[in-house]
Parts: sequence; C-alpha cells; structure tokens
Amino acid sequence: MTIDWNAFTPHAALAGGVLIGLAATIFVLFNGRIAGISGILGGLLRPSAGGVGWRLAFLAGLVAAPLAYALAAAVPRPQIDAGWGALVAAGLLVGIGTRYGAGCTSGHGVCGLSRLSPRALVATLAFMGAGFATVYVVRHLLGT
Repeated sequence: MTIDWNAFTPHAALAGGVLIGLAATIFVLFNGRIAGISGILGGLLRPSAGGVGWRLAFLAGLVAAPLAYALAAAVPRPQIDAGWGALVAAGLLVGIGTRYGAGCTSGHGVCGLSRLSPRALVATLAFMGAGFATVYVVRHLLGT
C-alpha cells in the first residue's frame, strides 16, 4: 500500500471531523434529535405534523453547504470508476442496509457512538467490516 502524499490532508480531515461532531452536538442539544441522515430523509417519506420543515431545512443545508464552498474555493472533480448501473445498485443496497440496520453511518457512527450506544457500536463494526471485506474482495480477489 502506498500513500499519495500530495493528496494526504490530515489537517483538513481533522477539521472536517471536528465540524461534523460539532454540528451533530449542536443539533442534538438544540433539537433533541439525532443527526442521522437516513432517519431525517426517511421522515420525509412518512411525514408527521411538525416534522417536515426542519427535515427539509437540514437536507437543504446538506446541498447548500458544498455549493457555498464552491463559491469560495476550487472544488476537486470526483472520479468515479463505475457505471450508472453499479451506482444505482450500490445506492439501493445502502438504502436497504440503512433500513435493516435502523440507521446509517452518521446516525450510528457519529451520533450513536458518541452516546455510547451498544447498538450503534455493533452497527458501526458491521458496516465497517462489510466495507473492509468488500474492498478486499474487489481489489485483491477480483483484481479490479
């Protein structure tokens, strides 16, 4: 394994992690809710009284923040080495997994672990393990 030292940005990654943790903390302190994206989005699919506005605002912020950043700095162009079919299948599998796992990486990995939730620990270990296994199979066994 080699590290691309030109693309290695530990300070930016640390700052991003701190901002995510801070945002999740502020969200739970002021709203009493967990900042799990799948739960927030899922709540729009089954709307309840008083639950639509804040969910739309949260999701709009997820879209607006990178757009605002793009006005201030150059945004790197992502390179995705997969076709539309693989991307759609991956998205559906992630969506199904978040429903079976009762949450996503932001809900379990960020918010759940910070609350010392045993269920979040098991879920985080499961999706991290599945990710490690998938990368190993795709890169080392399938050789793609």
